Amino acid sequence: MYLVLVLFWSHGVSSVTHSLQYAYTGALGIAEFPEFIATGVVDDFPIMHYDSERRRTEPRQEWMERNLETGYWESETATSQNQEELVKRDVKIAMERYNHSDGAHTVQLMYGCELDDDGSTRGFMQYGYDGEDHIVLDLETMTWTTVQPQAAITKQEWDSDRARNAYLSDYFTQECIEWLKQFVGFGRSSLERKIPPEVSVFQKDSQVTCHVTGFFPRGILVSWERDGEEVYEGVRQGEILPNEDGTFQMRSTLEVSPEELQGHLYTCRVMHSSQDEWLIRPWEPNQGTPGPGGTLPPPSRRIAPPTGPPLGIIIGCVVAVMLLAAGVTVWKKSRTGYGKTNTSDTDSENSSNPAMKA
Repeated sequence: MYLVLVLFWSHGVSSVTHSLQYAYTGALGIAEFPEFIATGVVDDFPIMHYDSERRRTEPRQEWMERNLETGYWESETATSQNQEELVKRDVKIAMERYNHSDGAHTVQLMYGCELDDDGSTRGFMQYGYDGEDHIVLDLETMTWTTVQPQAAITKQEWDSDRARNAYLSDYFTQECIEWLKQFVGFGRSSLERKIPPEVSVFQKDSQVTCHVTGFFPRGILVSWERDGEEVYEGVRQGEILPNEDGTFQMRSTLEVSPEELQGHLYTCRVMHSSQDEWLIRPWEPNQGTPGPGGTLPPPSRRIAPPTGPPLGIIIGCVVAVMLLAAGVTVWKKSRTGYGKTNTSDTDSENSSNPAMKA
């Protein structure tokens, strides 16, 4: 089966405190997969979901359902139903532009906004086709940037639609930010909790693995040292994956020969926003591998980080929320989709409608 993974990435450093992101995916020719899916996410938390089979927008967090009345969800449902028709049409148009007559194909739209702790904001909006960037909105100039030559016709049409672009500018600079602030207020206790990681190191053959688990939020820095000097060569960082309890885990693996391992001190170093110190876990012989459930001994010691930038700036805020699973193709939000904006008060019936049309 052809599978599609849509990943949201929040670029920059951890001064990004909160983000609101939406994804629309239209699919054609993929068995047992909805022709249209719409999903909304605040930070690492899915907040709403719509698909062409159920045809209604539903909350994905208790604090969203509790704080928003029925009228909000009815409005979101109407918006998603309208976008369903547009995105289905977009799939067929894109297939014509790319000279594809049949097969499995997808059109994906991502848009949203981010709020930094200094009050500055960013917005983004971009389309993809079959897992590759297609066209991206530049919020600095309010013009569209083509990533593929097949998007040239679309760019010409959308650049000339000044009314639509003016509305999009207002949405990303005002409305989206106000909804983000409101949603954060609803779920603050969940969104801003901090849980420190547990760190363990084990060896298998010529690999030493640092297993970091149970942390929240998901932004984390994991590195290796050999005799006190940072190691880059032979390091393979795994993806940050969710645990069943809502926390996260990841693995970092170092390729090292048994001779090197016996002759030097290798340590795994972990920095997370839940703490003011590095977590240090040295490799020790006969530590073994994780048992059932991935449980391992707690970290051996902690040391204070060096002076310099704040912890948040060191770590960065890498947000990768998996929304759709049926695939081998991964589409990530590109940096070119951002533009600095200012915020002001606004009001609207729903949060996910920046008046998009294909």
